Amino acid sequence: MTPDRIVAEARGWIGTPYVHQASAKGAGTDCLGLLRGVWRAAVGAEPEPVPPYTADWAEPARDEVLEAAARRWLVEKPLADEAPGDVILFRMRAGGIAKHLGIAGRVGAQASVIHAYTGHGVVESPLSAPWRRRIAARFAFPGV
Repeated sequence: MTPDRIVAEARGWIGTPYVHQASAKGAGTDCLGLLRGVWRAAVGAEPEPVPPYTADWAEPARDEVLEAAARRWLVEKPLADEAPGDVILFRMRAGGIAKHLGIAGRVGAQASVIHAYTGHGVVESPLSAPWRRRIAARFAFPGV
């Protein structure tokens, strides 16, 4: 699948309500569910079962569960190597674990990220300076 098709698939989820642990386009999803849905469209079957998880993403234990899974199944890229369709992993606070992710919609001066979060559902947001400061890692889908 091309980066443009990944972005188009992610944008097809815009407006899906936020539902913790869900991954159903139009019905409900969280940030991981959005990635899972785009994975199913871009790559095929999900590579491993997703265990139940809480909104804190193992933060009290300081366990980088989301980052470890991303490294298992995605292709890590240098942070500066931006491309549409990239999976962007975020740390929501300095020193915290990485527990949010999105898909790059646009890069450059009008950079954006497609992501799902509480109270908003799936949206495409500007990848503004506050969001950029939170980027922990950048990945590509395998084969893209």
